[in-house]
Parts: sequence; structure tokens; C-alpha cells
Amino acid sequence: MKKLGRLLMKGLVALLPLGLTAYTVYWLITTTESLMHNLLLWIMPPAVYRPGMGLAAGLFILLTVGAGVNAYVVRRLQGWVDRLIDRIPGVKTVYGAIRDLMQLFPTSSDARDLRSVVVVRIGSIRLLGFITRDELPELDAQAGGADLVAVYLPMSYQIGGYTIYLPKDQCEILDMPVETAMRMVITAGMSSGPVPTRAAAPAPAA
Repeated sequence: MKKLGRLLMKGLVALLPLGLTAYTVYWLITTTESLMHNLLLWIMPPAVYRPGMGLAAGLFILLTVGAGVNAYVVRRLQGWVDRLIDRIPGVKTVYGAIRDLMQLFPTSSDARDLRSVVVVRIGSIRLLGFITRDELPELDAQAGGADLVAVYLPMSYQIGGYTIYLPKDQCEILDMPVETAMRMVITAGMSSGPVPTRAAAPAPAA
């Protein structure tokens, strides 16, 4: 029975990630198609609609918003929406958490994107983190001239994390993809990946 149980567990471990991924993709496609289907029927007769038009319309909207997100008008509109939602109790908490989480994903070549993997030492302990901001003008006056950076330290199994502010020369930058490092953290180090090489630590600001 123990051998049978181990075989069942191995099968579950092998198939569950694939099954959950396939279900998530299927859910996203069907949800987008359903939502956009209802919207498109407002502007076109039902006889003209064909399956797949909703998904195509959703992708078109995402591409359009992505292309115009840096435009002045779009940024002003987004700022107005953010300020409006921030006035709604409860909703602003959920919206703010989701917005901040999505900003962790790299969307451009801007230095503020989460793409630098670092090791932070606390005594003999080494923590894997990610530089989210390399300029902190808000803390310059209180830092006494230290060149501070913001480092995000996620917790295992995606249950939270911490943001710490420390001098840049105390961060050891790793030559490791963000995806690999995040996978290592989320899986509590059980995920395998290429061995990173340690880059030289940045020199302290003069």
C-alpha cells in the first residue's frame, strides 16, 4: 500500500502543475470571451458575432492600453481613477494590493522594474531578494548620505514579504533571472535551476 501511495503521489506531483496551468489558461480564455461577448453584442447584431471575436477584442484592448499607457492623457486618466478608488473604503485596500503586486512584474526597460536579483546578508544568514527601486529621494535626507535602495524579500509559498531599505553596497547582485530566483523563493528552495555567478558588489557612493 505504501508503494501504491508513493506512485499515486508521484503521478499527482507530475500532473497537477500541468493540469492547473491548463485550467488557468482555459479559465482566462473562456472568461475573456464571455465578458467581451456581452460587450460586443451592444455594438453589433448577434448574427454577425462569431466565436473568438470576444477573445480577439480583449487582446486588442490590452495591446491598445499597453501601447498608450505612457501617453500623457492615459497617465492622467489612470491617476484620476487611482485617486477616485482611494476614496472608497475597503475597495482601495484590495485595489492597492493588486496594483502594487502587478507593478512587481517587469513591463519596460525602466530601472524601477523588478529585475535585479540580490543577496542580503544578516549576520551569517543570506536572504534572496529583488531590487525594486535604486533611487529613494524620499529617504535621502534621513539616510545621512547613504546610497539606499529598496529590496523586496518575498516569503516562501507566496504568503507575504518584506521591503527593506539598505545601502547599495550591502547588496550582492546575482547573475540570475528573476523568474528563477522567484521560483526558488516561492518553493522554499526546492526548485532546481542554474547555479548563479556572483557579480562584484557595487562600490559605495563617493
